Amino acid sequence: MPMPISGQPSNYPLGLEYLAHIDQVLIHQKVDLAEMIIGWETNNAYTVKNNMGQQVFTAVEENDIFTMQACGPARPFTIHLYDNMRREVLTLIRPLKCSSCCFPCCLQELEVQSPPGNPIGFVEQTWHPFLPKFTILNEARSHQLTIKGPCCTCRCMSDVVFEVRSPDESAAVGQISKQWGGFMQEGFSDGDNFGVSFPMDLDVKTKAVMVGACFLIDFMFFETKPQHDS
Repeated sequence: MPMPISGQPSNYPLGLEYLAHIDQVLIHQKVDLAEMIIGWETNNAYTVKNNMGQQVFTAVEENDIFTMQACGPARPFTIHLYDNMRREVLTLIRPLKCSSCCFPCCLQELEVQSPPGNPIGFVEQTWHPFLPKFTILNEARSHQLTIKGPCCTCRCMSDVVFEVRSPDESAAVGQISKQWGGFMQEGFSDGDNFGVSFPMDLDVKTKAVMVGACFLIDFMFFETKPQHDS
């Protein structure tokens, strides 16, 4: 099945033009010292860079203190992505949903907007008994891509790779990988590093939704704090 191909630059949502010319972004979660010391959840913040280490976007979670403490990583959120001119180019909205895999009627989802208020795509969790699976949809909720993760997302000294494939899963399209950050970072903080890879000619909106999927995956699988769990 052919992949969506990008259109003319004039059709790109404002601020997303840069995604048309790259095939990878790196997402680094900022470490919050107060969160490490006292164990309270705080709003997440990230930097999004190209493969040369140049900052492309910054991402900031908007949430209230009660929701963060009550719901933890399962919390609903709004994340705002800004370009280097401080324009909001992406808005990611996750509603509150049951996080148990035993209830396929309450699966996770994410809405991606660009500009704010204008949906360009969605990420929906697909029920599976033991694999993390997601569907990437366009603004009309048409199936664009499938994301399939490993049965175990807890790995020591290696990356955790979520494969991005065509809707029928017959062809590899890209990947979202949680990168091993070393024993200190993995053991004492939830400041994670991710890489999102996609074809250069993939539709810009679909690239943006893949980036949004990375944030949902982070909250669902990698927001635990080993030092507090112990």
